[in-house]
Amino acid sequence: MNKDFSKFQNIINEFSGQVLNSDFEARFNAVTKDTPKTERFLLKMELKRLAAPCSRLIDLRGYVDGECKTFEHEDRIHFLDNVASSVFTEAFSRYGAYTVGVYEEVMNTENNFRVIYQKEKTKAPKSQSVDTNKIFEKSQFPAQFHRFGAYYDRAEERMNFVIPIKVSVDKQRVFECLTSDISVHGCKFKLNDLTTIEVGQQITLRFTGLEEQYQLTDDSDIIYEVKNLTLLDNMQLVGAKRITNDSLETENLTKYLINFIRTNKRRYKINLDNTIRALQTRSFEQFVLPKSNELPIFIEKNTNMLTPKYALTCNNNQDLYQYWQDEKRYSTLYCLLSAERIVRLKKLATTKKSLLVFSFIHRSQGKLYFYTADEIQLSEDPEFMQQFLGFAASKEHFLVTQLSLLDVEPERAESHFTLANSITKQNEYLNAPVSEDIRALIDKTPYIVVLSDVTHADSTKAYQSLSYEGINTVKLKRFGHKRLSKPFSVDEVGINYRNKRQELRFTYKTPANITIEGDVFQGESIDFSTSGLKIELDKSTHLIVGDIVSLALPKMQKITSTFDLTSLPYEVMRVNRAKTIVNLRVFVEKHQHIGRKFFKALIDKNRDKLTSDEYAMASPGLAKALRNIYSASSNIPALVLQTSGSRYKSDVIASGDASGKLMAEMAQLSDRKSYYNLYPILGHADFMSSVTAKFKKMQHSDTASVKVLYIAIDPSIDAVEKAVKIKLSSELTTEALKQAFIHQALKKGQFFCVMIKLSRAAEPDMSHLHPELSYISGYAIHRGKQIEQEIWSVTGIAQVFDITQEVVLRYRLMR
Repeated sequence: MNKDFSKFQNIINEFSGQVLNSDFEARFNAVTKDTPKTERFLLKMELKRLAAPCSRLIDLRGYVDGECKTFEHEDRIHFLDNVASSVFTEAFSRYGAYTVGVYEEVMNTENNFRVIYQKEKTKAPKSQSVDTNKIFEKSQFPAQFHRFGAYYDRAEERMNFVIPIKVSVDKQRVFECLTSDISVHGCKFKLNDLTTIEVGQQITLRFTGLEEQYQLTDDSDIIYEVKNLTLLDNMQLVGAKRITNDSLETENLTKYLINFIRTNKRRYKINLDNTIRALQTRSFEQFVLPKSNELPIFIEKNTNMLTPKYALTCNNNQDLYQYWQDEKRYSTLYCLLSAERIVRLKKLATTKKSLLVFSFIHRSQGKLYFYTADEIQLSEDPEFMQQFLGFAASKEHFLVTQLSLLDVEPERAESHFTLANSITKQNEYLNAPVSEDIRALIDKTPYIVVLSDVTHADSTKAYQSLSYEGINTVKLKRFGHKRLSKPFSVDEVGINYRNKRQELRFTYKTPANITIEGDVFQGESIDFSTSGLKIELDKSTHLIVGDIVSLALPKMQKITSTFDLTSLPYEVMRVNRAKTIVNLRVFVEKHQHIGRKFFKALIDKNRDKLTSDEYAMASPGLAKALRNIYSASSNIPALVLQTSGSRYKSDVIASGDASGKLMAEMAQLSDRKSYYNLYPILGHADFMSSVTAKFKKMQHSDTASVKVLYIAIDPSIDAVEKAVKIKLSSELTTEALKQAFIHQALKKGQFFCVMIKLSRAAEPDMSHLHPELSYISGYAIHRGKQIEQEIWSVTGIAQVFDITQEVVLRYRLMR
């Protein structure tokens, strides 16, 4: 029908799916008694049309601004995005069946390109009549959480293979089931019965579907242990692991399954779920960490003293790192992270609280003097607190830093690739465990203190309004830090995914001769590590990557008789274009490598004399371990922004921990289990449009752009769009407006203030992701290509800092 029923939308919503009810006529006539008869008749026909059954399949791939996935409903498979899935579910519940009305609502979602084009073409004002379905769409911005560091490997590959089996529970109940996947020592099967079965329970399985290929006897039931259970409608998905023993039957079955999976896995496809999830999260980690705006400081413990030792740096946090340096570029982090302050942080960490520190720098006679005071220290003298903040804010280098302490969990230093037992030689190298030397360094660093710069023009202006007239200079001096006679050392470690070095290199020149098949090439070493050397030859060579050569160190041999350095086997790893510089790595066949032993002893005895080719702690092994620990511990959520057509979307939250208060609220606001509703951030009408405009001008090397949002959540209201109120700080133009917003929010429910730092993403390092991506593509090339497209679609990162603590403190000071 071509008639426009928009003005009757409320009536259509009210009577959706009720035209067959016995009281429909009476209720409809009562509601439409003032409507002309012709329009009343047409409206009734429209309601009956919308309630008519529908059997059409819906495929929105390429028609909506979103990623479409399979959506199974009543034996029909549709292809819907997240918005359409939510609309379908909500409309189906109103109509009570899959009807024409459900179909049309799904086909007319707000992110449908046809709907978007029509709106842009007509530029028609929004209807005064509110469509409850559209409210539903706008109030839900579903996002999944990807946890860094949790890349769980499978001990064995699983093959998607459906065969009939007999399952015996308690040796009495026997069920005919179908497997969904199998491995050598495990399987997953569907149990179409809600019978009681528990994790840890032992059951027996008989692979009746393999009887023709594998000789099974009547007593060849295999014992399995239930490891996990998933309830799906009226079916249980049971994961079980075989209990192995020394019997010939189980040994033969193991051999058979190893061969069967190896020869059939390309036909039946490997179950790639955990590898796909790991690859997606690993790719997000690679985008997020190099754009981190917080500064992680690893704290070292020596003789019961806690001091800053390592700083993880990147482009975005360089300003914060350099703020804590004196005029000679020596670190002054000891001023911020004093032993007493770390103790306070440890107490706050038990309740997952942060500590605010206010600081400024005083310059005198070319020297820099640092002053810091935290909120606990200042709270002891409320009058002086206002004076100190007013005085500090008047200084050029005023900073508000939020400190959080996290425990270092050493096991997080390793981040393995999830390639099960099909790991190649190259991937074994990538999955190498953390060395003992690195492990010893990590064991000495029990904590991470994370620094976040929460200074903003609004906060600085507010603190500057505080009077510091008559400030007690004696009290002020107590918060000044003495300059150390000996420079304080903090090792800067870069967050870098492209650095492939595994050990610290030392620059050293000594004669070195390379021999291969009788040809001798003379040269000189440039640098060395325990496991390799770089050598510059006197003339170009015919060596290629992969060659095994003999290395002799004649001058080194003169100073040692313990090691034979005349014919050491090394593998060529890289040759420059001129064929004059060769990178070598130790080549080990059966026994310990003499060259590795020699260089390890040389480094251990002369570490103070040797010069590293980079700054002191540039060890990539340490850098990677610290990066892994930090990524798995970080609790700052980051929104991953991806291109979708000509627009940007954000349906991914990535971090190491999702336990923050704002995350809990967004989970509460979501209508879908295991999803978070980003409405408190993306629900602001101008937020995404301003992000789009910003990203069009940003380069990946630019520092982050900052936006501050004020958020009020009233838990007594069910409708999300009414319960949540969002204002950009630029909209609250005066201090009075900000205070009024905060006061009302705290009075009615929850108040949050978040600082969002937007960064343009750099290109991904596909070599870092290649092992898992190539593994997936080997068994599902279409899925590999889709994931690769998703990786390249990432355009920006938005880190969300909860600065409510500082804003509420400021609000209470200003009252």
